[in-house]
Parts: sequence; structure tokens; C-alpha cells
Amino acid sequence: MSVHPHRKVIWLRVLGVIGFVIYINLCWSAAYWITQGLYPKIGIEPSEFVRGLVNSFLGFLIFFCSMFLLSRLVRPRHVELFQLLIDALKRIAKGDFSVKLDIKTEHQWGQLVENINHMAEQLNEMEQMRQEFISNVSHEIQSPLTSISGFARALRSEHLTREEQLHYLDIIETESKRLSKLSDNLLKLTSLEARQHPMERKRYRLDDQLRSIILACEPQWLEKGIELDAELEKVELVADEDMMSQVWTNLLGNSIKFTPPGGTISVRAQRIGGEVVVQISDTGIGISREDQERIFERFFKADRSRNRAVGGSGLGLSIVKKIVDLHQGKIAVQSRPGEGTTFIITFAEDKKVPSLP
Repeated sequence: MSVHPHRKVIWLRVLGVIGFVIYINLCWSAAYWITQGLYPKIGIEPSEFVRGLVNSFLGFLIFFCSMFLLSRLVRPRHVELFQLLIDALKRIAKGDFSVKLDIKTEHQWGQLVENINHMAEQLNEMEQMRQEFISNVSHEIQSPLTSISGFARALRSEHLTREEQLHYLDIIETESKRLSKLSDNLLKLTSLEARQHPMERKRYRLDDQLRSIILACEPQWLEKGIELDAELEKVELVADEDMMSQVWTNLLGNSIKFTPPGGTISVRAQRIGGEVVVQISDTGIGISREDQERIFERFFKADRSRNRAVGGSGLGLSIVKKIVDLHQGKIAVQSRPGEGTTFIITFAEDKKVPSLP
């Protein structure tokens, strides 16, 4: 039978008080028997009052001396433990997050050791993410800068034809736009993660928004000969319309990028129970099961070669996930390599905001 932790603490305290009282009585008993044996030897027969004073003084002396000796035996272990904790915290403060205290102890000390180890692990993971983030940003910036620098030097040549000059200028313009988009996405993601991005939630027609975005992307999917199938029920959503527009634009843009010519993309919007569900499916290259667990990470690219060919920085899905999370929604992915991908976005209906007329 298990004992409630609070009751266990109470019983330990009661036992501690009982033990303390017993120990004091043992000290006083020791003082009594010492004086009883000492008086006959020295030939003194004091009064009962004097006996009581001497016994009390000797009892206190025995008690404090025994406590002092006990503290001298126990204190070094606590001092050593305390010093280890201080050293560990100093290392963490200096940026060494590889700290791991292997100390077996109980009660509050044990919890403190576990919390310090957990804190060091979390800080170490954050440091690795920071370093990876810096490395990815540097890599993404270096590639277009290298292209811009190289083609700018090539333009100095007097032997270039007009067509070659225009071609190089087009490449420089494309890479410049890519840099600008990377910078914009980084600022946007930072703002979303810091929850500093202003949100203007209102009720609007989600089906109309999806229809407008599909039409805006029409030149892209028509150019690849992609068949786009849309089944959009009359659905209302309470959200920030501009932020949700980024979600649908990114997801539909990815489907167009990774769907081969002649493929199919379908967009569904419907109300199921008390939820609004949007599905965006394609017959593209698909995503492996291993990569599905990481596609919402910053700068992660499931297929770097294809992604580089069509552009992109690996930030689009991170922004999508962050916006959906800010709206208390859910996003899931279903995919198999070579069989296409389906993104499913779900939002709970907000009945606090009045319906549209």
C-alpha cells in the first residue's frame, strides 16, 4: 500500500521530534549516571538543587558536544555536494552545457541535481540548434552571393554578346530576389516565434480565400500542365486572414513545385463536426517517412537537389506550422515517395464570433 507523500513527510517529522526527545533524555541520563558515580569518588554530597543544576549543565554539554562531532562527520559530504553544484552552475554560466552530475542523493538535493542535469541538456540542445541555424543561414546566403559575385565579374568582359549579358543580368536579379525572400522569411519567422506579429482575428469566408489563391497561382500550374481539382464547401473561419493566406500560398506553391508536368493537385475545404478541415493533395515526388518528422524544421529540405533546382530556403513549412499553431490549429502530413503528398489542416470552430450575414 502506497503512502501519500504529504503524510509521509508528516510522519518523518513526528519521528524526528520523537527521536530528538529520546536523544535529549539519553544525554540527561548519561549526565545523571556520570555524576552519581563521580560524587562518592571525590567525597562530595551536594544538595538536590545543586545535583539538578550540575546534571542540566552536563546534559547540555554532552548534547552540544555530540551534535558538534556529528556535524563534523556529516558536514564535509554536504559541503562537497554543494561545491559540486556551484562548479556545475559556473560551467553552465560560461557556456559549457556538457555538464552531467552523477550524484546519488535523496529528497531536495536529488531533485536539485536532476533539475540541473535537465537544464544543461535543454541548453545544450538549444545551443546545437543555434549553431545549426547560423550554419544554415550562412549556407543559404553564401550560394546566391557567390552567383551574384561571379556573374557580376563576368559582365566586365567586353567579349560578351547582348544575349549573354541579359542572361547574366537575369541570373543576378533572380538571386537577388532569392536573398530578399530569405531575409523576409527569416524576419517573419522570428516575429512569429517571438509572438510579436500582430494578429487580427475575424470571421471570413475560407472557401473564397482558397479560390482566390488558386486563381492567383493559375499561371504556375497551367504552365506545367497540372490539373487542379477544387471542392470548396461554404466554410467560415475565425483567423487572421493575411496570415492564413501565407499558409495556403506556401502549401499550394510547394505542391506545384514538386508535382511533375501532367500531375494533379486537389484542394478540399469542409466542415466536419465542430472542425474546419482543409486538405491539399498532390501527385508529386512524395516525402519519406523519416523526412516527414522533420519537414517543419527551419531550413530542412527533404530533397536538397530538387529543392535547389526550384528555389526555396526550407523556411516555408516552418512559417506554415508556426501560423497554424498560433491559431490553435493542427497540421499533419500523409505521404509516400513517388505517390504524392497530402497536408491536412484542422481548426476548431470559434462560435464566440458572430457568423457572417
